[in-house]
Amino acid sequence: MAIDIKAPTFPESVAEGTVAAWHKKPGDSVERDELIVEIETDKVVLEVVAPEAGTLNDVMAEEGDTVESEQILGKIGDASASSSKEESSSEKSSSSNDSAEKTESKAESKPAGDGKKHDVKAPSFPESIQEGTVATWHKKVGEAVKRDEVLADIETDKVVLEVVAPADGALAEIKAEEGSQVESEAVLAIFAEGAGGESGGDSAPAAADTSSDDEGADEKVGDKILAPAARKMVAEHDLDVSRIESTGKGGRILKEDVQKAVKDGSAKKAAKSSAPAKAAAAPAVQGEREEKRVPMTRLRQTIAKRLVQAQQTAAMLTTYNEVDMTEIMALRAQYKETFQKTHDIKLGFMVFFVKAASEALKRFPDVNASIDGTDIVYHGYQDIGVAVSTDRGLGVPVLRDTDSMKIADVERTIVDFGKRGRDGKLGMDDMIGGTFTITTGGTFGSLMSTPIINPPQTAILGMHKIQDRPMAVNGKVEIRPMMYLALSYDHRMIDGKDAGRFLVTIKELLEDPARLLLDV
Repeated sequence: MAIDIKAPTFPESVAEGTVAAWHKKPGDSVERDELIVEIETDKVVLEVVAPEAGTLNDVMAEEGDTVESEQILGKIGDASASSSKEESSSEKSSSSNDSAEKTESKAESKPAGDGKKHDVKAPSFPESIQEGTVATWHKKVGEAVKRDEVLADIETDKVVLEVVAPADGALAEIKAEEGSQVESEAVLAIFAEGAGGESGGDSAPAAADTSSDDEGADEKVGDKILAPAARKMVAEHDLDVSRIESTGKGGRILKEDVQKAVKDGSAKKAAKSSAPAKAAAAPAVQGEREEKRVPMTRLRQTIAKRLVQAQQTAAMLTTYNEVDMTEIMALRAQYKETFQKTHDIKLGFMVFFVKAASEALKRFPDVNASIDGTDIVYHGYQDIGVAVSTDRGLGVPVLRDTDSMKIADVERTIVDFGKRGRDGKLGMDDMIGGTFTITTGGTFGSLMSTPIINPPQTAILGMHKIQDRPMAVNGKVEIRPMMYLALSYDHRMIDGKDAGRFLVTIKELLEDPARLLLDV
């Protein structure tokens, strides 16, 4: 009896996922709890393991397909059915006289090297993500790759998704060049099993030729011979065939030849061009005046959209205060070496703001609430998002249950968030949720700013640069390290009185850190 292989149960905020990579092929035997397939969402990759031992008989969702929560991906059965299927397939393959030599050669090297073609598809994006951008191709056409080796990176508004090889082989064709915008499950490339690699340097062109042969007969254009797949691509991009350099056998123009011409713009005969070609030809120079047009990254587009949405939907207001950082700086200076020796991590300023905000949120539950349609959701916990700047843009990973976290744990987690954010390794579990957010414009020298709320949260705290300023202290003018604080809040939920008192509470806790220990 066949056993269903199902997709994981996705969180409520994730509508769907993409089949990123099958680690087993139909006919392969699997053990219970062995990794079979990976499902990629907009933030993390989820692993699907075998529910029982057996043989993978059927794959119902190919790599790149979009799948919903608990959707059936394939079936596991007993080994006998698969064996008979393999024997039938083998007999059929051996009966073809035209491909006998190729089949025999590949069979000697490895059973999988039968030249089977796979569509390499983009991951299945969640409902909130419309498209992604091909950031990098790590492999070229004809270059040998191993199963599960990274072929390309797809950049979305939140994370960079990796597209891996479905088997040992080589890319036969790249359909979406770097910089291209692709939709969910769009075909990025054609992959040929057994091509390239151990069979030698001549195998890569052969793989490309084979992929072309599958699509029809060659066509002669002038003194050039076009492979069918190349002919299709030439028509799509309206290229001048005579200007395309051929690398195939007998002077044939292959798909990769056309792709190269599209990328460098060397064979254009009309204004019509693909998105990658536009990106390549973007820099325009007129005399000493240079302009460069580049597409906005997916993350930047989403940030822009959400910031505008927040301003349009929330009754946003900002209140300001300032905090004297003398006591915090003295405490940090006194214990930073001991803290580092004890916990093997440096003591920063953010931990004090996180702990002060946690205490203030307990006292002012409206600030810790969120708005869901016409409902107000009060949270009995404090999950504080900390804005992290990366090369790709701003991310807001979330510290969970900050009220119960020790200062060393807060600091260690923040450092980890920063490192993983720069490496593009923040996952979905890191980013979802959050009842309040702290952003740190002061890191970049900002003296004062107006932060924008992160919906559905109702408030956000902005930290700024610490700067020495003359202050009146006990009737005398003293130079003190001061920081401006900004609290932006949704006036639909929070009254100005509570917003002001909340900010004053944070100020008092920071100016007298003993209050954090004494809970006063």
